[in-house]
This record gives sequence, C-alpha cells and structure tokens, in this order.
Amino acid sequence: MDKTRDRNAGYRRDDCIRDPDRDIRRSDRKGNAYRNNGRTAPRRSTKHHPYIDYSMIFIIIFLLAFGLVILYSASYYEASMDSGCNCDPAFYMKKQLRWLVFGFIAMALVANIKYEFYHKIWLPAFIASLVLVACCLAFDPVNGARRWIYIGSFSLQPAEIVKICTIIMMAELITRFGTALSSLRVILFVMVGPLSAALMLYFVTKNLSSAIIVLFIAIGMIFVARPDYLKFFLAAAGVIGAAGLVVYAASNSSTQDSLGFRSKRIIAWLDPEKYAKTYGYQTIQALYAIGSGGLFGKGLGKSMQKLGYIPEVQNDMIFSIICEELGIFGAVAIIAMFGLLCWRIMWIADHTKDAYGSFLVVGVFCHIAVQVVLNIAVVTNTIPNTGVTLPFISYGGSSLLFTMAEIGLVLNVAKHIQVE
Repeated sequence: MDKTRDRNAGYRRDDCIRDPDRDIRRSDRKGNAYRNNGRTAPRRSTKHHPYIDYSMIFIIIFLLAFGLVILYSASYYEASMDSGCNCDPAFYMKKQLRWLVFGFIAMALVANIKYEFYHKIWLPAFIASLVLVACCLAFDPVNGARRWIYIGSFSLQPAEIVKICTIIMMAELITRFGTALSSLRVILFVMVGPLSAALMLYFVTKNLSSAIIVLFIAIGMIFVARPDYLKFFLAAAGVIGAAGLVVYAASNSSTQDSLGFRSKRIIAWLDPEKYAKTYGYQTIQALYAIGSGGLFGKGLGKSMQKLGYIPEVQNDMIFSIICEELGIFGAVAIIAMFGLLCWRIMWIADHTKDAYGSFLVVGVFCHIAVQVVLNIAVVTNTIPNTGVTLPFISYGGSSLLFTMAEIGLVLNVAKHIQVE
C-alpha cells in the first residue's frame, strides 16, 4: 500500500483500513464523520472568529496614555495660574480624561455596528455635518472664529464630524463609480462634496487647517483607488505653484498693515526671528523648546517653555514640549508609533476583501497621517502656522472623540478579515 499523503487529506491512504487493536474507522477524504467505538466524532468547527488587531490596539492605548501624561506636564502651570481653570493643575487632563471615556464608548459602538449600515446614511450624514457647520454662526466667536457649537457645558467642533462623514461619503462614491474614476469628469463630480465642505469650513468657521485635511482625505482616497501618477503629479504641481504665488505676494507686500492674519503667518514663517515678538512669537518659542531639548531632553516635567512662553501649548504646540522634555529620541519614538499605527491601519485595508470596507479604512489612514504630518510640520516651522491638533495627544475633546470613532470603524472592518 502506498503510504504517501493524499493532497486533499491530512492522513495516509491506508488510514481507512480497520485497525483491530484500536477498532477505529476513519473518514474518507471527503470529510465524512468517522466512528470511534460506535460514537460519531465531532465535526471541525468552521465558524469564523472575528480578527482583532492587538498590535493596533496596543499602539492606541500607548498613545492615549502618553497623551494624558504629556498633557498634564504641558498644561499644569497655565492651569494652576488660570482662574478659569479653578487654578487646578490637572484641569485639562481631567477634561481630556472625560472625553476619553466618551471616545472609548464611541469606538465600541462604531466597532459593533455593521459598517454596511453606512450605505444607507452616507448622504444624510454628510448633509447634517454641513448643517452643523452652518449652526456655528449662531454662537459667539472665540478668538475671532466661530468653530464650536455649545450644548450646555459641552462644546462640539463640527469640523471633526465633517471629517468622518467625508470618509464615509468618499468610500461610498469610490465604490459606486469604480473604474469610472479614471475619467476626470467623474473625479470632479466626486470632489463636489469635499470641496463644498472645505469651502464652508474656511468661510464659516475660518478653519483653514480642517478644510485642507478634508481635501487631503478625499484626494488620498481617490489616489489609492486610481493611482494615476501623471494626473496627480500635475495637480500637485499646480497646487504648489499656486501656493508659491501666494507666498511671493505676501512676502513682497508693500505694507504689512494691509495683510490678513494668514499672510502675516506666511511672512513670519519665512523669517520667524524677525517677527519673534509679533506674528512669529508662538513659532519661535516652539523652536526654542525643540532646540533646548537636545538628544534626550530635559526630563519629563522639566520644560521651561511651557511656563507661559508658548501660547496654547496644550493644543497645537504640544509636540514642542515632547521635544523639550524627551529630546529628539522621544520625538522620534512618538513619530515611530504613529508610523506603526498607520502601517497597521493600511494592513487592515489591504487584507479586507470588501472594497467598501477597505476604503473606509483608507480614509481613516489618510486623516490620521495627514493630521500628524501637518501638526509636526507646523511645530517645526516647515509650513506656515495653522491650527492642527496631534491625534490622541493634543488637548481637544471633539478631535479625540471622533478620532476614536474612526478607530472603531477600522476595528469594525478588521473583524471581517479571515486570517489562515
């Protein structure tokens, strides 16, 4: 008898011969149940177990825990000196912790709702997010901008809702049009929604950074769907050329008084030391913090620039405190953690067999990646100053809440991955 293994079975061909010592009759290679002393052996379970990306969950928990620690370190001085914070050094950390609880709840809810549900609500949800942006006009401005909706003691930033609704909408449209996205006309049609949202965010809330992020989310998702390098290269060249003209016009203006505050930020970006006491104050103080940190930093809690020198240090400029207290080593470690997070998200997108779910995950990747890059670029004066929070770390309830909801979306899609 040939005892070589059969290709379609995990046993030898002569295994079906009755063994008088064991009295076992095994199944044929079609997988029928065998009998062992008259008892039917249980079938092997074919039930699919949800995939859980523990690596990504660990990275998220690490960033959140680190964010609370560095937020307390960065904000305790200003909070203890501010009567609006009840002179409580842990004021910002406590508020962030409350939002974090809501964020975990949102993540759990989104992770357990079948993402096919968004096929039904993508358009109403996107329109509702734009209506919420318009509602900002009904509230008093803060620092010259209307960006929040106030509900009792809570404030909500509709721009964050627009971002996640843009992801859902773009995933739906890309899946529907498919190969038709190779047409420029179709691409322009798909971009109507994100362009409308970006214009509303810019003109209603004066929030240029969120408008840019919404556009990058949409463009990034289209690029992944149809990586037509020539078209995107030409489009990028056009955008860079237009930005260059704006920078040239701002830097060669005859009078600075006639410039808007965005143009003033541009000239401060070009020469922050020249405007160190005016337009470039926040930028130059952040650069001082980065430079004084050295390779390994001054030590956790030992920053000097957080002692009233950097305005709003707990928000957009918190990365400068990371550099000052933990040095280049700590900054690179945090950047590496964000890199690993983005890699795990794209791994999930790549292994998802459903196109719609895959593009939902790609949208989350585009959002987090773009926001991290913009924040670090602003802090290091690589681009002109614009308000962008560092995901999971900067103070901001709305940003944390909806970023956690996006992570729940990724976990939801990941559950359908079948790993052999």
